[in-house]
Amino acid sequence: MRARVQQGLWLVGLLAALLALALPVQAKGPARAPATTKTVLVVGDSLSAGYGIQAQQGWVSLLSRRMKTTHPGWSVVNASVSGETTAGGLSRLPRELARVKPAVVVIELGANDGLRGLPVDRMRANLDRMVQLSQASGAKVVLVGMRMPPNLGRAYTESFANAFTTVAKNRGTALVPFLLEPVMLDRRAFQADNLHPTAAAQPRLLDHVWPTLGPLVK
Repeated sequence: MRARVQQGLWLVGLLAALLALALPVQAKGPARAPATTKTVLVVGDSLSAGYGIQAQQGWVSLLSRRMKTTHPGWSVVNASVSGETTAGGLSRLPRELARVKPAVVVIELGANDGLRGLPVDRMRANLDRMVQLSQASGAKVVLVGMRMPPNLGRAYTESFANAFTTVAKNRGTALVPFLLEPVMLDRRAFQADNLHPTAAAQPRLLDHVWPTLGPLVK
């Protein structure tokens, strides 16, 4: 009888030992803090908001997906609004900078200023102030330029294009001179309004911006 009791106790001890080995071992010391995420803030108009296509098809959404793979410590916040002018972007920017605290700011504005024939010097001043505010917050900046059709007159179109170059040079910021450059001669790349690129054209826009933006997201 005593032998059976001892055998039973031995089996219980063996099972307890096996269960102890199967239980997860808790790591000693404090838990590791999650990696800090840096953010790219895009402040643009309908060209960056994905007008006329599904939101996930736009070049900014494609940028977000690319960076999840290539730069897992980064995120993308799209604060673009269709119809936005540089004045509207400037009025919203301080709030977005405080909310997002971005490491990089992409400013893609000016097309609606040009289409409305607004004074170029006012647009240039707005862009300059946006770059200044972004840099003062500690962010690096990519300024994305635009071009106007020739029917607005040579003087206006040239001064419009030069505004982006001037701001980038004066503030020492990165510049993509013309967002639509890779698709401008391809009619099939535009929607029926002849203004907004199709979903199929969005990867080409991203590939056009990336060589300038990519070196800043390190």
